[in-house]
Amino acid sequence: MPPSRLQAATLGGTADDIEALFYEALQAGDIHKLMTCWADEDEIVCVHPGGPRLVGSGVIRAAFETLFAHGGVRASPMRVRKVESLASAVHNVLERIEVATPDGAREAWVIATNVYHKTAQGWRLVAHHASPGTPSEMEEVAEAPPVLH
Repeated sequence: MPPSRLQAATLGGTADDIEALFYEALQAGDIHKLMTCWADEDEIVCVHPGGPRLVGSGVIRAAFETLFAHGGVRASPMRVRKVESLASAVHNVLERIEVATPDGAREAWVIATNVYHKTAQGWRLVAHHASPGTPSEMEEVAEAPPVLH
């Protein structure tokens, strides 16, 4: 039997595979799958938009369990920017969040940075830092590539 997507991502996958698994777990409200994405380290850190810095797997798990009490989070990563090396990867993403309101579904935006390390167990998330965004974040400000003359 071929390995499950969870096994494939966590045993021999890439930082991209762990990120995809992280967002799948968010959308499904699956705390087990979500925590599998995190490194087994005392100093892992998570910051939710407007929230405090959460340090350690116990408090991170508790925060996501509270978040999942009403179901998954319809978060979709967009416009991923990556800086990668042999043993670490930093992904900056624009997250489109679907929020239920009395007037129906609305879009919200979050700017998040996900940091991954290659551990003995494979690639794992060591930091997730999310900040509230606005629709203007859809328009990226980036340095123009140099022009050769």
